Amino acid sequence: MKHILSTVTGKRTSWIVLVMTGIIAALLFSVGSGSSGETSPGVGLKDSVESARVTALQKELPGAGNTSAILVYSNDDENKLTSEQKDFVMQASPTFYEVSTDGFVPPATFSEDGKVAIIVVPLAVQENVEKQAERAAEIRESAAADMPEGLTVKLSGPEGFAVDIAAVFDGANFTLLLTTVMVVGILLIVTYRSPWLWLVPLVVIGLADGLAGIVATRVAALIGIELDASTTGILSVLVFGAGTNYALLLISRYRDELLHFEDRRDAMTRALRGAGPAVIASGGTVVLSLLTLLLAELNGNRALGIACATGVVVAMLFALLVLPAALLLFGRGLFWPYIPKFGAKSRQERGVWFKLGTAVSKKPLLVAILGLAILGGLSLGTANIQVGLSQTEQFRATPEAVLGQEIIADAFPGGSGSPAVIIANADQADAVAQVAKKVDGVASATVGESNGTITEISAVLEAEAETAKALNTITDLRDAVHDVSGADALVGGLDAQALDTQTAQERDQALIIPFILAIVFLVLLVLLRSLVAPVLLLLTVVGSFFASLGASWLLFQTVLDFPGVDTNVILFSFLFLVALGVDYNIFLVTRAKEEADAHGTRAGMIRALAATGGVITSAGILLAAVFAVLGVLPLITLTQIGVIVCIGVLLDTLLVRTVIVPALTFLCGDSFWWPRKLKGSVETDNTSDEAKSRVATA
Repeated sequence: MKHILSTVTGKRTSWIVLVMTGIIAALLFSVGSGSSGETSPGVGLKDSVESARVTALQKELPGAGNTSAILVYSNDDENKLTSEQKDFVMQASPTFYEVSTDGFVPPATFSEDGKVAIIVVPLAVQENVEKQAERAAEIRESAAADMPEGLTVKLSGPEGFAVDIAAVFDGANFTLLLTTVMVVGILLIVTYRSPWLWLVPLVVIGLADGLAGIVATRVAALIGIELDASTTGILSVLVFGAGTNYALLLISRYRDELLHFEDRRDAMTRALRGAGPAVIASGGTVVLSLLTLLLAELNGNRALGIACATGVVVAMLFALLVLPAALLLFGRGLFWPYIPKFGAKSRQERGVWFKLGTAVSKKPLLVAILGLAILGGLSLGTANIQVGLSQTEQFRATPEAVLGQEIIADAFPGGSGSPAVIIANADQADAVAQVAKKVDGVASATVGESNGTITEISAVLEAEAETAKALNTITDLRDAVHDVSGADALVGGLDAQALDTQTAQERDQALIIPFILAIVFLVLLVLLRSLVAPVLLLLTVVGSFFASLGASWLLFQTVLDFPGVDTNVILFSFLFLVALGVDYNIFLVTRAKEEADAHGTRAGMIRALAATGGVITSAGILLAAVFAVLGVLPLITLTQIGVIVCIGVLLDTLLVRTVIVPALTFLCGDSFWWPRKLKGSVETDNTSDEAKSRVATA
């Protein structure tokens, strides 16, 4: 280990590492990722799931590869359509013959109250996002041409939603990246109060992010996974957040060591020796936790796991290899105007964190009770959480497809825009349709296309798409048609996909969360060689997760007006909060272990808090701000993940790590490290008399 550190910090190594990094970066950027990362999120269900089987069987029917756009006409004053408006709509269908799949579009259907009319335009599936958007723009333009005054038209249906979701992610990565860079840059300037020091970690982590996106895309492709824009967006946020955290820890330790070593390379060697294991342990915890997502049933979860795990590995390598090389190219003047001078005394024992640690040590039981009470109080908000968002509730801003679907839901049965699809053996199709009609919540069931072997039946639901009522109807519909002897009936469609996705997400959550907890515990066990400390640290992190979830739900209900949390939000938030939240405990407790061997548990924790308090607080605030950046995107799922992780990281940084963990350590004393014994057999307090005097009079 010592030889490796000496090699990394050698005089020539800095230039070699930076040159090699530049060459590798140039090669990878020139080759590119092979994927734009601008595609919208897919369904991601396994082929064996019922709705996926229906989709596969539909490809065997004459209308295979078809989708549809629904044009929703209504009066802008919400009154009945006028005679002129009705005549226009009735004559509108031929306008779309050229874009339809077979050159024909059925005539308009009018609602019973005469306020709304819809035209369903059959379309061929278009995989290319840009061409799909161009076709949608052409349809919108044709639909609105020469419309009578007061008549409005909106593009909805499967094609409308696909186009609007793609539009959400059009340029999303650039917007997210630009905002992230600005936030990180500003916070680094505030942290270092230097006109140029902040540029070094920002450039290094920025390069790491660029490479991580390319490498992650290629690694995912090796196992047959394609990354969409939501995954690559979270990847960038994670690389910037975790990478900057590691950079802050290393630079802080390097700055401390410059006080004790005249040669900056010796200082960097010592800094890497002290901070390196903590970075590797914390990064390894995140990577292993992310890799548990490979056990998931949903492709989206597996994609996020492999992409983000790859990104964190890249961030760690850049923090431990490229960043030290970059820092060593400059002298102590890099820290100007607060230059660490060789031989100067550390200000740790005069700082606020030393005073806070000493204050907590005097009444640890009271502090622990108050801290845990705060977490418990915030956790009460989780009792009323509603999980699941309908199709029209996915966006913070309301796109045209959602507005159109809401109009359809008010005027027609709620599922008119996205009927359930039943595939059955052709000789039993009529029997299946009759059974489907009798299911409570099904408005109609119509026999459709057939290839002689299987037949498609379209079932319109009364409930709005993807609502709890619609999903319950799908469950009842499946039970009913499965009982038709000899039909081999299967139910698919949008609502069925939503139900299957929810079921898969619940399964993934139940499987993966215990794995994450086990991994975090084992990492802490190996790192600290203790049983008590890992248990307490894990409990505090889980407590902060539930507290952040409860606090976020109150915020969603009272301020942001979100009707519920999306199905994947809890799993992803738990993963990021537990894996990243334990980082700060690792940074603190590994330093406390190091100090406790020399000074005893009480003094060791105080000294560790004094040494790491500033940098961990800065890192936590920065990470919270970076995840909050996900809110720039109009998709509610990403906003919710960003808010929950932001609140959780702040709780971890400002409450759990600052007072609760030190208080629990003081309460346990040397037992905190059990069964490991400190190198010093007797609890000692080597805090300087001068420092004790300052604290006593503070």
